[in-house]
Amino acid sequence: MRGLEALGALWETLRSILPLTAILALFQLIILRKPIDNVKEFAIGFLLSVIGLHFFLKGVSMSLFPLGDSVGRNLVILERKWLIVIIAFIIGYLGTLVEPALKALALEVEEISIGAIPHKVLIHAVAIGFGTGMGIGIFKILNGVSYMKIIVPLLVIIIILSFLAPEEFVAIAMDSASATTGPVNIPLNMALAIGLTKIIESADPLLSGFGIVGLTSIGAVISVLMLGILTRI
Repeated sequence: MRGLEALGALWETLRSILPLTAILALFQLIILRKPIDNVKEFAIGFLLSVIGLHFFLKGVSMSLFPLGDSVGRNLVILERKWLIVIIAFIIGYLGTLVEPALKALALEVEEISIGAIPHKVLIHAVAIGFGTGMGIGIFKILNGVSYMKIIVPLLVIIIILSFLAPEEFVAIAMDSASATTGPVNIPLNMALAIGLTKIIESADPLLSGFGIVGLTSIGAVISVLMLGILTRI
């Protein structure tokens, strides 16, 4: 039975990747009329991507999700809300440092800017913003603050900073926020937030447990815009 379940899960992963690969291949061969370079390597790469994604999703469900949920449910033991917020910041900061999409973006920015924006500086700036957003999200859950009271002021800050920061940093900030919502941060931070709401009597996991990813992205945008202002100064 376990073997059949494993094959079923692998088939589901294959079904999610196959349509995209097929469309790209058909576009390359029929519309553009260009051959696929090294068909053997392409086929091996496709199989590796299916197997890799399957094992990654399985690993996340077995490790990051339950661990994040457990940490969230046990954070209230600390009692001090400020300490819980600091821990949330640290988790968000460290989780961002290992995001592969953010690393790829930062390296691309460094290359295009001819070293004017070092990739490590950008990564740490985004991580600080993401961690701050994570801390704000946990603070919101702990104190039962509505999203509107938090999001509206943050959006106003983004609009003001957008006029003050160099134009290129505005675009980089938007992409950096998207790059943080990757395979490491999403499962870990959502599990942490939902786990915390499960243990707080006044919190609804559906209303309070979700939305924290948006706050972390907003935090990343603000931190990159502030980095742009600092470089201008």
